[in-house]
Amino acid sequence: MSRSLNYSKWDNIEVSDDEDDTHPNIDTPSLFRWRHQARVERMEQDKKDSQKIDMEKKQTAQKVRELQSKVEKLKTETVNVPDEIEQELKELQMKKNKIKAEEEELNKRIQTRPLNVDTLSTEGFSKSILNKPKDYPKESELTDEQREERYVKFVKENKTLIQKYGMYRKWEDSKEFLMENKFLACEDTANYLAIWCIDLEVEEKRSLMEQVSHQCVVMQYILELSKSLDSDPRDTLTMFFTKIREAAASDYKKAFDDELSSFRDRVRGRAQARIDAAMKEYEEEEREKRLGPGGLDPAEVFETLPDSMKECFETKDIPMLQQIVSEMDQAVASYHIKRCIDSGLWVPGDNDDDKETDNGVEDEEEVDMNAVNKEVEESGLRHRHGGSKDEN
Repeated sequence: MSRSLNYSKWDNIEVSDDEDDTHPNIDTPSLFRWRHQARVERMEQDKKDSQKIDMEKKQTAQKVRELQSKVEKLKTETVNVPDEIEQELKELQMKKNKIKAEEEELNKRIQTRPLNVDTLSTEGFSKSILNKPKDYPKESELTDEQREERYVKFVKENKTLIQKYGMYRKWEDSKEFLMENKFLACEDTANYLAIWCIDLEVEEKRSLMEQVSHQCVVMQYILELSKSLDSDPRDTLTMFFTKIREAAASDYKKAFDDELSSFRDRVRGRAQARIDAAMKEYEEEEREKRLGPGGLDPAEVFETLPDSMKECFETKDIPMLQQIVSEMDQAVASYHIKRCIDSGLWVPGDNDDDKETDNGVEDEEEVDMNAVNKEVEESGLRHRHGGSKDEN
């Protein structure tokens, strides 16, 4: 059973301005002012008496502690305690008892005094708050170098926290985490999450990418809201999460879902572009490895040869190649043979060194077909299509 409240203190209330029994010859407003002034003076005197008692209590307690410390010190030194100290201790104890009695009397007098307009209620606490905008550094004031340095340092210090935020699925969990780590509400977090999404898509971790992409769009919406309000993102966290929860079936939530879908499409496109660039770079590296002494790709040169010459290289048939070269137009044959040499499909023998430069390419524009026929017979024929190397 709950304890009943005691309302007895409201039975005796002194209110000076609700009396109607004043004498007609007395100025009622003046009487009320005098009574109120007397009441205020009594309260001030009670306050002074209370402060005086508190001060005397502290001073007396301090003296008692000092004397007791002296007594303890003398006892440890096996010295008799002087009578003067014991007498002073007794006097101080009597003074403490007197102060206590005065304090009890004062408290009783204050408690039994009727309540009035000045004591009916007291202020529990008083606090003034000035809404002053926080001085956060603006993004537009930073140079590209400063942004890059800040991003690298930010990610290095907070990578674990950013990834933890990226794993939250519920609005309340995301809000609670960001409210505890408000510094994460910034452009650097959004940039890291976007790059992480692309990395996950490249690694074909698509479910995880969709999860992180949701949190990335949340961060982007917080940043956009702060820009529209011209405030810092850290000051708009509560507003965003309140707005997105209340807008579960509104245009705001629909716009969020549309942006999320578009963002995921952009992530997939960027990931595919990165894969294509990596493949192109790999193919270029492989092509560089295949290049012959004249800087031509043997695979590309092989594809431009007449079918009859292709068959000779594929079967490594030197007599057939000699016959085909002799039957071809001299200019055409010279063109194809020179490209075979430059690509490494055909490696000249030592007997042609005097006709070649240090790079292995002939100085003359036209190839001596007699020398070619002789070379086909006497030197090795190398088929390097696809990078293989065979010598007869």
